[in-house]
Amino acid sequence: MNTTKLSAFMKITMPILLGTAIYAFGLLYFIIPNKLTEGGVTGITVLLKYGFGISPSLTTLVLNIPLFLIGWKMLGGKQIVYTGVGIGSLTFFLWLFELLIDQGWLVPFRTQQDYILASLYAGVTLGAGLGIVFRYGGTTGGSDIIARILNRKFGWSMGQVILITDVLIIGLSLFFIPIEKILYTLVAVFIASKVIDFIQEGAYAARAFMIISDHAEAIAELITKDMDRGVTLIPAIGAYSKQGKNVVYCVVSRQEIRRLSLLVKSVDPRAFMVINDVHDVQGEGFREE
Repeated sequence: MNTTKLSAFMKITMPILLGTAIYAFGLLYFIIPNKLTEGGVTGITVLLKYGFGISPSLTTLVLNIPLFLIGWKMLGGKQIVYTGVGIGSLTFFLWLFELLIDQGWLVPFRTQQDYILASLYAGVTLGAGLGIVFRYGGTTGGSDIIARILNRKFGWSMGQVILITDVLIIGLSLFFIPIEKILYTLVAVFIASKVIDFIQEGAYAARAFMIISDHAEAIAELITKDMDRGVTLIPAIGAYSKQGKNVVYCVVSRQEIRRLSLLVKSVDPRAFMVINDVHDVQGEGFREE
């Protein structure tokens, strides 16, 4: 492997290692100490830990072997390399944090009253860890492989797929865990799914404006001069009036929403504006990949 390929590999591998470390920490620091559970293969490893005291690092590795083979076939050689990195690093960090806890070097967060706090922090850490792994093309095995396959084949949200599979597995946990803990777990799973989607879609969320006005050209010129933002004029025809006019299309950061709205109204108080969420904006004035 030459230097360029090695550098590219490390740029992807290091974030995956970080993500699996955060995920393993959340599982062993918040989930297991408070007798909560999880979804997917991780949920099974947690139940095996509660029922038989089997190490999560061991069961994570063993249960992921058949799913890894499925991923090898469905996701391709390059993708499965990072899946292997994810599974291997998750196994390692689970083992590492287990060791630190057993030796007393890391004291898990335990509570007898404020389980909602444990659920919130568990959701954030698990979601952040998985979100980072997914963003850089890896998985941690288990339902993550299924989510990535469905995302690639059908464009389904990975966070939503994981939420659905997690709910199914958690439903089975009713036979082993009190319903109160299941409900707290659902809170953690829901938060994790939202954090995953946020990280996947990017922290560079913005807003897209579509502005319909008889003064489109003047508005576009003012946006260009005053805000230094790119503007596109889209030809359109009014369905009722049958009159042709230009629609102004512009993407701005969240901090610029009010400024753009006021600017448009200063030109045409009767302008019709449609504002949509935009995620992971790339290009001039925003993020460059």
